[in-house]
Amino acid sequence: MPLYPDKLARQLISGMSLLADEKEIGQFLRDLLTTAEIQEFSNRFQIAKLLWTTNLSYIVIAQRVKTSTTTVTRVAQWLFKEKQGGYRAVLERMFGPAKRDLA
Repeated sequence: MPLYPDKLARQLISGMSLLADEKEIGQFLRDLLTTAEIQEFSNRFQIAKLLWTTNLSYIVIAQRVKTSTTTVTRVAQWLFKEKQGGYRAVLERMFGPAKRDLA
């Protein structure tokens, strides 16, 4: 698998960085993604938000978001273990410090 971000991903990222506000970002995402993809990404973000802002179990989070515990675990892996910073940057700016132990 090629390194991320590759040239095409960098162009997408660069293009997104030019968007001025939530309305433009929403319009771009609607043009770029299917309704199902938008829903899936929204669900993942809700999982990340619940992991960040609560101490709910993975099972309870999965029930609330109507997804599998596998999906919750995958999001938690990126949020707490891989520590790439994508989820963290947004969540910390929106909700402040994490409520859950990040170890």
